[in-house]
Order: sequence, then structure tokens, then C-alpha cells
Amino acid sequence: MNRRVVHTRGGPPADVLTVIEEPEPEALERGQVLIRTTAFPVHPGDLQAIEAYPGKAAKPVPAGVEATGVVEAIGPGARVAPGVEVGGRVAVFPQPGAWAQWIVADAEVVVAVPDELSDEVAAQMLVNPLTTVMLRREAQEHLAFGYDGVLVQTAAGSSVGRLVTGVCQFHNMGLVNVVRRERGAVELGKRFPDVPVVATEHDGWADEVRKAVGVRPVGVALDPIGGKLAESLLDLLTPGGKLVSYGQIAEEPISLHASTLLHKSLTLRGKNIGRWLSETSAERRASDVAAAKLIALTLEDQFDVAATYGLGELGNAVEHAVRPGKVGLVLVRPW
Repeated sequence: MNRRVVHTRGGPPADVLTVIEEPEPEALERGQVLIRTTAFPVHPGDLQAIEAYPGKAAKPVPAGVEATGVVEAIGPGARVAPGVEVGGRVAVFPQPGAWAQWIVADAEVVVAVPDELSDEVAAQMLVNPLTTVMLRREAQEHLAFGYDGVLVQTAAGSSVGRLVTGVCQFHNMGLVNVVRRERGAVELGKRFPDVPVVATEHDGWADEVRKAVGVRPVGVALDPIGGKLAESLLDLLTPGGKLVSYGQIAEEPISLHASTLLHKSLTLRGKNIGRWLSETSAERRASDVAAAKLIALTLEDQFDVAATYGLGELGNAVEHAVRPGKVGLVLVRPW
């Protein structure tokens, strides 16, 4: 039997998610790959999507989009990526229903895992590194960032935030990190002692950012939170700057007067990793995946695991995934 995580309605994930048993996959259709899952991450974004699911589904909706595992079979006509072979370790994204013991995936979303990477890193090898690649491209494509400009990012202690910091250091991109609490600032400062970090729990935190920036222009801000924090970032941006919003943690909307945009000629841009596959060419996808692998290989020590649970402990895994102060992703081992 194949054990799979599903839901039939929206709501608190701990309440609506359940594990069902179904027959194991049999004959593969054209272009498919059968994978025995070894681990999958519980992304907060996965849980947000489950909570916001509209109405009631006629049949169970499979959960999850990313996982790692071992190839058990390759179907007829499957054009697999280099290194994908029976018995080989792979990662998949975006794969609806990735939270299962067995995955039948389209060949185009199956990526070979480098031998050097552990399963813990392989399970996180695509979503967060690809998000990092996407955000770096947004920053460097904007002229206001410039040769001597500075990037400011919030939620810098998150899994994505740490990868962005590592990539910025590698490419000599100016960066100021912003976190919520002083304790997080201290911890992040130990990881990246050369990168300024500011905690928003301090009054006047925006002035601390300005002091860290100095005379350099703040061309781009990256923000997965929104709300009042995003409004403060708009004030920090230099004329011609860009705010890239890639999450919606805050419940309140971003409120601003039209004059803020007009007088500073600012750009607001929303990015969503869920649209990455549909919005990029095959060539760009291949390039981005190669870059994601390189990030995993060179920044392996930044892929923290907060905890690992079994499939029978799904409720605990879901609760832990949204726990304040958590460092790293929560993983589930389905066997």
C-alpha cells in the first residue's frame, strides 16, 4: 500500500490533513517516473495553501510539492534529466502529492541529486534554492541596484534568507539583513559576521539600517512578510528602487499613498516560486536547477533541519513547521 497525505477542505492543517492508504502505483504511463520517497519538507507555504483551500473537494487532494527519493522505474518515452536513472537518488518539484511513500512524477520535474548531498539537504534542494535564484535575478536585473547598491532583506534568518545571504557574499553583493528579534540577529551575525543585521524589535530599526548602508543606495528590498514592515522598506528604498514581495506572512495589507510611488518612481513586484515552472523557458529552468544544485553544494551548512518526524507524527511535524523561532525546515520520513 501507498500512504499519502491528503485533505478535502481548507482549514488549520493539523485539523484537515490526514494520511490515507491507497494501492501502490502499477504500470507507468508515458513520460512518468516512479519514485520511492525517502524524505519531504514541510514548507510553511504548503500549509498556507492548505489553510486557504476554498470549499470542499469532491475527492481527497494530495498535499506537498517537494520531496527526495530513489527512482524505482522509468516509464516509456520519459525524457529524463542527466543523471536520473533507476536506483539513483532524485529530488522533485513542483510535484503535487509529494507527501507520500510513492510518487509518480512527470519526468520534467525530476532532478538528479549529487552524491555528496545528504537526504536532509536533498529534500530541500529545489524550492528554497530556486527561490534564492529567482530573488537574486530580480535584484540584479534592476538598474537601481547598480554596481555599488545595497540589497535589504527581511526574514533574513529564514531558510531562504540564509541562502540569499550566502549567495550575496559569494557574488560580492552589498546586503543588510533584517530580522524580528535581537536573539535572531545575534545568531545570524555568528553565521555571517561580515553582514550587518538589524532587529525590528528595536525602536528606530530603520535608522540602524540607514547607518549600516551609509552613502550607498538601497536599490532593492526583498520581503516575504508584507504589511507595515513592507511599508517601512518602501521608505528605505532609493528613488527608482524596487520592493520584491515573495510571501504573505502578515495578515494586514501593504498600505501606501500614491505619492510614495510617484515621487520616488518605485516598483512593486510580486514573485511566487509556484509559478516558476510555467513562467520560465526550458533553457532557463535547466539553468536555474543547475544554480540550485550549486547553492546546495556550496552552502550545505545553511540547510538546517529543525526536526525529523515519521509519517505517523504528521500532526507534530505540522505544528513544529510554524513554531516561532524555528531554525531550518521540518522534514518527514515516510517509511
